[in-house]
This record gives sequence, structure tokens and C-alpha cells, in this order.
Amino acid sequence: MRYFTTILSAYLLLMTSLTASALAEDEAQPLEAITPTKEAINVGFAGEDPADIARYLLARGVQGIAMSPDGKSLAMRLSVTGTPQLWIKELCCGPARQLTFGNGITFFRWLPDSSALVYGADNDGNEQPSFSMISVSGANEREILGAVAGGFRQFGEISADGKTFSFASTERNGLDFDIYLGEIETGKTKRVYKAKGGYFIRAMSPDAKRIILAQAVGEDGDNLYVLDTKRKKIEPISVPSPRANHSDGGIRWTQDGRSLFLATNRGREFSALEQYDFNTKTFTTLIEADVDVGDIHLCGDNDKYLSWTTNHDGFERIHVMDRQSNQLVVTDTGLLEGPVSISCNKESALTSVLLNSWEKPGYAYTWDIETGETLSVHEPTLAGLSRFVKPLPLSMPARDGITLHGLLYLPDESSLKPGELPPVVFEVHGGPTAQSTPRFNGSIQYLVDRGIAVFQPNVRGSTGFGRTYATLDDREKRTDSVRDLIDMLDFLREDGRVDVERAAVSGGSYGGYMVNAVLALYPGAFKAGVSRYGVADWVTALEVASPGLKATDIIEYGDINDAKWRAFYAENSPINFADRITVPVLFSHGEMDPRIDIAETETMVRVLRKNGVEAPFIRIPDEGHGWRKLSNQLFYYRRQAAFLEEKLKAHAVDD
Repeated sequence: MRYFTTILSAYLLLMTSLTASALAEDEAQPLEAITPTKEAINVGFAGEDPADIARYLLARGVQGIAMSPDGKSLAMRLSVTGTPQLWIKELCCGPARQLTFGNGITFFRWLPDSSALVYGADNDGNEQPSFSMISVSGANEREILGAVAGGFRQFGEISADGKTFSFASTERNGLDFDIYLGEIETGKTKRVYKAKGGYFIRAMSPDAKRIILAQAVGEDGDNLYVLDTKRKKIEPISVPSPRANHSDGGIRWTQDGRSLFLATNRGREFSALEQYDFNTKTFTTLIEADVDVGDIHLCGDNDKYLSWTTNHDGFERIHVMDRQSNQLVVTDTGLLEGPVSISCNKESALTSVLLNSWEKPGYAYTWDIETGETLSVHEPTLAGLSRFVKPLPLSMPARDGITLHGLLYLPDESSLKPGELPPVVFEVHGGPTAQSTPRFNGSIQYLVDRGIAVFQPNVRGSTGFGRTYATLDDREKRTDSVRDLIDMLDFLREDGRVDVERAAVSGGSYGGYMVNAVLALYPGAFKAGVSRYGVADWVTALEVASPGLKATDIIEYGDINDAKWRAFYAENSPINFADRITVPVLFSHGEMDPRIDIAETETMVRVLRKNGVEAPFIRIPDEGHGWRKLSNQLFYYRRQAAFLEEKLKAHAVDD
């Protein structure tokens, strides 16, 4: 058997090599592509059926929040100018003020005394950031740590005295994420742990002497360690088998340094709220349910309040416990209309909440835990729109008995002609371990208003439905999740609310791979495809993936340097079956993408065009893995919407 496997591996590698050689000849010829041009926003007239998608893309709000430690201000990430920038809002009075004006920020953190913030910014999405500090007034701004080539960095935390910050970086060898401490004042850094693979900072003790590290174990798991920054040694906190997740809901270190609060699914299907005691080195389960717990926070003076959320098909609830009495003071806020994130301060019961729902794109407000009083901080702009569609959570059987999940957006009668069933677009999330949730999506709401249903699949491998479900697409089971799209299509055919004979499939990143794969493996099931920065050849994609992805890829996909996995992906990559695709596909990719090389998309485009299949290609020079800039979003999504409306023969009621 081993001899046969070796021969098979050699054969598959030879076939891949021959295919690559043939493609190499084509690559010598320039690949025709569409690149963005400056164009008018052209929002048309406000009303029930705007003529242009621009209004839906301009409907936007806060993208991230952080309340100052003193509870007096709220820092916000907004894209009012067309790129994500840092804004500040004093809660007592006055309008929000823009603090940064550069290429766009990637993160921000408050200094403990609330006088300034640290933020990161990279170069057009290349994910190699510099770190800077800016005062609350905006008058004083300076770079703390400049970007370096190959320096993929992830910021950690700032010490309680505001003098030290932590971060993980690949700057030593461009591959492994070492752990560093830096001085806020001078920018001087020192490496405190030389790592192998992906170790990321999840919490830092108030005195900066200990750091909680999460070692990536696949896309949906991690091992937890504590690093002694003086001894430069790590000790395990939790290294479970089978693998589990400890850090997705956030890890919070108490102010006294004695314990951690976190959400973890170790030993269970769904993440529970647990407390880790450093003295006894034990975990205590505080809250568990048949849904995931997440977004853990310690709030108020001396960490009086402990807050968390629970995930119900992407709709969330907020819960709060008084740690002094160990009583729930907020047992249930009610089911909110989408995902939420919380930020609180170290002095009072005042918190900030960011809701991103199907009808409110980034609504920020304050909430007093003790009184229940809420106050709006930033209302999203709806760009003159007033009608949005709420998705319906659906569950359905796969052919092997697994229960699949998804969200269905259905056009109302005013968007359809009498007796007409709407065509449908499958919008597949990336990841693979992610979850489609009812957060606002302008391009989806536009299509629904134009009479096109949208279905967001949560195929096996998605999070939010238990630990087992998230592992069902690992390694050899990769194409089982692709098959789920066909089973979902069959379910919707029987359901009868959409016209599956006019169905398209769309997705970005891993979702782009799913588009490439399902069109190649199940030709004819969909009438068109939209593939954004997706994988074509797993062998090359895994070889050149960014360090952050390589750290998790071995568990999720297998080691591409192992002959077994190399042969598996040489056989099971979409590019090997691309000649079976007969329907038009819209491709796009950012030239600065550090996660999936643009060559992946170019390869698919060449194969389809060589076979006479329509394959328009949008190349965006100043973007990375996705579109951050409003000008590029407008340019791209106009063309995506036009492509889908044409290929699905959709007709809005006013046509």
C-alpha cells in the first residue's frame, strides 16, 4: 500500500507539474484585467428603489469601539472619509472628532490614564503595520515602532502603568511569531520569547511580568500558555486533546493579577464561561449553555462586573454578573438583532455597546449596568434608505445526516412581479471557521431590494454550532463542505421560496475557494459565480500563505511539505477541475494581498478564458485581502451587482 501511495503521489505531482508548465506558457502573455477608475458616487434619488448600489454601501456606522479607562470618552473606528480612521467622542458633550488622517488604521488601544491611544496602520492592506501614539486632542502624534519588511505583527496589550506594550512579530525570520515587549516612550523593543510557529498574545498581567499566549492549533483551536517575561519561559495552562478554543471570546486578567476569565469549549461542545486561578492552577466553570459564550469583559471599579454574550444563530444576548455578590444583575437583555461587542471602563458601571445588525450598520450607545439607562453615541447613516430585510435562520439536512445551517434573505412582494419566485445568490463566508451572522451587509440588502434572494450558508466547518461541527471539514473532509452547498440548494428547491434554477454562488477568501470548488466539482448546479481573492491550487496557496495563516494551516489542512498532503491537494484543488466550469465567473483580487497570492485568481481566469468561458477579472492595485477603501468598494460592488443581475436575469419591479 505504501508503494502504491508513493507511485500515486509521484503521478499526481507530475500531472500538476505538466499543468503548471502549460499555464506558465500562458502567463507569458499579459492578462487582461479591469482596474478601478475614479467615478461619481451617483447615488440616484432616495426612495424605495434607488437606482445605484452606492446608497447601500454608504449606509455605514461605527466599525469598532473602546471606552476610555476613565469612562469619559469613546474611541471609534469610522470610515466616513473612505478609509478606516480613529475618531474620539467625549461622552459629556460635543461632536465626534477625527484623530487620524493617513492610509487607514488597523487597531487602536487606550493608554491606562486615558490621555492617548496607540494605533496601527499598514500599507494598503499588506498587514505589516507600524505602531503610533496620538493624544486625545490630536495635537501630539508620533510613531513608536516603524514597519519592517516581513514584519507581520499582532499587537498585544499595554501595561497598567502605560510604559510597556507587547506584540507578536515575524521580523526575526519572516515566519515565526516571536513575542516582544516595547517601551512606549522610546520605541525600544526586546524579544522575550523565541517561538516556533504561531503564538499570539491574548492577555498581559497588569505589571507586564506575565503574558498569556495562545498557540494556534488549526483555525478553531489553540493551546494556552503563560510566559514569564523575565525568565523567557512558558508554562502550559491548557493543552487539551482533542483540541479546543480558549481565546475567541477574549481573555481578561483581573486587576489583582490572580485569575483569568475566558470562554472555552475544552471538554464540551459549546464555549462556556470559566475562571482560571493561578494559585491552584485550576479552572472553574461559571456559566455554560447549549450555545456559545463570548465577548468576555471585566467592568467597573475592582472588576466588579463580569459581562458576556451568548450566540443564538448570530443573534446575541448580553449577560452581566456582580462578582461581589455572585448574582446575575442582567440575566438577559433580550435577543438583539445581530452581533454585539462591549467595551467598559475601570471606574464605573457605564459600558459602551456596538450593535451591527441587519438594519443598523454599527450603532454605538452607552449602557449603565446598574440603572439600565441607554444613551445613543453614534447613529449610523442609512443614506436615505428606510427598508431592510431581516434574515431567516434555517436548518436543513445534509445527505450524510449532518444538520446544516444558514440565513435566508427574501425579497418582499414589492420587489417582485406577481407570481415570480426570486433568483438566489449563495454568499459563502470565509474562514473556513467563521459564521454568517445577521450583521449589516449593504451589497446583500441591495440585491434583495432588486428582487434577488440571498442565502448565507453556514456549511460544516463553521463556528457557532458546536465544536464537532467546526471540525467536520478538516483535512480529507475538505470537499464535504463543498458538497453541503449542493445539499442546501436541494433543500431550497424543496422549500419552494426561491428559484434555484437561477442560482449563483459568491464568496471571498475561503469563500472564494468554495466558489471555485463547487463550480468545478458540481458543474451546472449554479448559473454563475463570483470569486473574490480565492484559492485555486492548495499546493501553491499553502506554500506561500502569510505567516499568520501558516501557523494554523497544518492542523486545518495538513502539512503541505508532507508527501501525503501534497498529493491530496494536488488531486483535490479546484484548478484541476477548472476545465469543467462552463458558467460565467466574475473574479477579483487585491495586488497587496498577503494571505492568498493574486496568482491564484490569475490561474483560474486563464483556464476559463482558454476554454471560452466568460471570466471578467477585476484587479485592485491598492488593496490587500478585501476592500477597505470606499472608492474601491463602489467600483467593485457596482460591477458585481450588475454581473449578478444580468446572469440571473433578475428584473426589479420598476424595470
